[in-house]
Amino acid sequence: MSQGRVLLAYSGGLDTSCILVWLKEQGYDVIAYMANIGQEEDFEAAREKALKIGAEKVYIEDLRQVFVDELIFPAIQANAIYENVYLLGTSLARPVIARSQIEIAIKENCQFVSHGCTGKGNDQVRFELAYYALKPDIKVIAPWRIPEFYERFPGRQSLLDYAAQKDIPVFQTKSKPWSTDENLFHISYEAGILEDPNTTPPKDMWKLTVDPEDAPNTPERITITFKSGIPIKVVNNGDGTTETDSLNLFTYLNTIARRNGIGRIDIVENRFIGIKSRGCYETPGGTILRAAHIDLEGLTLDRQVRALRDQFITPQFSQLLYNGQYFSPEREFLSASLEASQKSVNGEVKLKLYKGSVIIEGRKSDTEKLYDMEESSMDVQGGLSPADSEGFIKIQSIRLKKWGETAFSNKS
Repeated sequence: MSQGRVLLAYSGGLDTSCILVWLKEQGYDVIAYMANIGQEEDFEAAREKALKIGAEKVYIEDLRQVFVDELIFPAIQANAIYENVYLLGTSLARPVIARSQIEIAIKENCQFVSHGCTGKGNDQVRFELAYYALKPDIKVIAPWRIPEFYERFPGRQSLLDYAAQKDIPVFQTKSKPWSTDENLFHISYEAGILEDPNTTPPKDMWKLTVDPEDAPNTPERITITFKSGIPIKVVNNGDGTTETDSLNLFTYLNTIARRNGIGRIDIVENRFIGIKSRGCYETPGGTILRAAHIDLEGLTLDRQVRALRDQFITPQFSQLLYNGQYFSPEREFLSASLEASQKSVNGEVKLKLYKGSVIIEGRKSDTEKLYDMEESSMDVQGGLSPADSEGFIKIQSIRLKKWGETAFSNKS
């Protein structure tokens, strides 16, 4: 007798392929769900594989456009970053995947949803918080937290053995045992030999970007135009290639960043559940966009607005993305504040891409007048008289004089 219908978030990789077969063994009717979020995947081959190993149906949803428009570009507006280095590529994709999964689960009358996240990672939190926010009565099957499952499969080797026993095709091999997660924004690598934080990643591990040492010796120059903090146009200044559609624009930035070796990092981060994790990431186009956006804000964003955004919105927005709290009242509040902060971020930025580096070469804005060349000039007096600074300094010094009288007189 069936235990019920379960919609499995299926990647086609080792873990979820084994989980699909295992769920069938437990008596569940399994429907597989794949989200196309820009990973380089043969989706039709994955569909055939899922059906071959027991899925009743397979849904493949193209979420690339919504991923760019609803998650990636707002993250660029926020300059979102975790622990000052990680651009949140895995975190950003989870809300659109989970939302689509719940929509299909409702359509297919599934009592359960399932995923292949480990019991030590962040993604279990991200997916399940999203599930419960979107459908509070949904039931979740998390195999990597079920003793019967994780005791049977204590490591990746046992999964590989199970796959061989059940005739499950897998791409992961014993010679390359790390785990990857890929989407349009980035790819991550973890586990296996990477669990030793002092092990240098092998050169053939990196998938998206050319080694910076092997990148072209000639720089590539581009111009990115922003409106309200959102990129609306990219122009290759060398060959004239121009993209304005949001998905095509971001895909093209990925293309040129990859061939110039841009976007690699190797870090140890603090997972939400409290343990440290070593991860390697490639975020090509996102690295370019964040650098350009930050630079343009220097020209167009009011000082106090920028300070408030940097102190409150950016860290809080980044933290809730990392912690899987996208579907929350605080995220809606932060998104509204973020949108208000970006009204003046209009203009274009010139960049040079060279051997892993993103170098800003200029910026301009035809609509925002916060920067006044004459006012800032060392050669032209402009609207600010140098004598006016004397009173400013005197006012600022009142407090410091009082402090100095006490602090330094006591020392003498």
